[in-house]
Amino acid sequence: GVVVGNTLNAFTIPVSETAIGYMLCFLRALPFMDDSMREGIWNKPATTTISECTIGIVGVGNIGQAMVRRLRAFGCRILVNDIAPIKPDFLIENRIEAVSLPELLGQSDIVTMHTDLNPTSRHLINSSTLAMMKPTGILINTSRGPVVDEAALVEALENGKLGGAALDVFETEPLPGDSPLRKFKNVLLAPHNSNFSP
Repeated sequence: GVVVGNTLNAFTIPVSETAIGYMLCFLRALPFMDDSMREGIWNKPATTTISECTIGIVGVGNIGQAMVRRLRAFGCRILVNDIAPIKPDFLIENRIEAVSLPELLGQSDIVTMHTDLNPTSRHLINSSTLAMMKPTGILINTSRGPVVDEAALVEALENGKLGGAALDVFETEPLPGDSPLRKFKNVLLAPHNSNFSP
């Protein structure tokens, strides 16, 4: 006697806004300047804008499409990738490019993950795919934790192969206290909260 339903699009707007918030944090260095100011350091780091970047969106379902609509206002180049066909009219109307995953990873300044979790997306981001990204690239995951191989991500961060990451989801939740992800200054962490809004 219990009704079970799927509230389609309930999380679309808050998750897409959270991902863009992370982009702004990294590109404008907002949390990092705040840290410096609180330490009494007048540090003015080199920053950039979304409009000067190529943004790669992996997964073009409801949230991925919401990302496209919002990012268009910033004037950036947008690359998309999905295992499902993307409607040609959506690509044309939004002036975006559908490319292979290696192309997207290699060309994007920021890669934001918006896939569901299934056998084809588990550890989609791994040591091989991370090696395709720019060493200055930023990875954002607000989708599902196991989409990213955390051990491979830690290794890439330790070796300077990645500019940073923002993670709202993890392979084990809550994030274990001894997770090496906690030690990086260039990693922003959140408790699986990007979907929250009234």
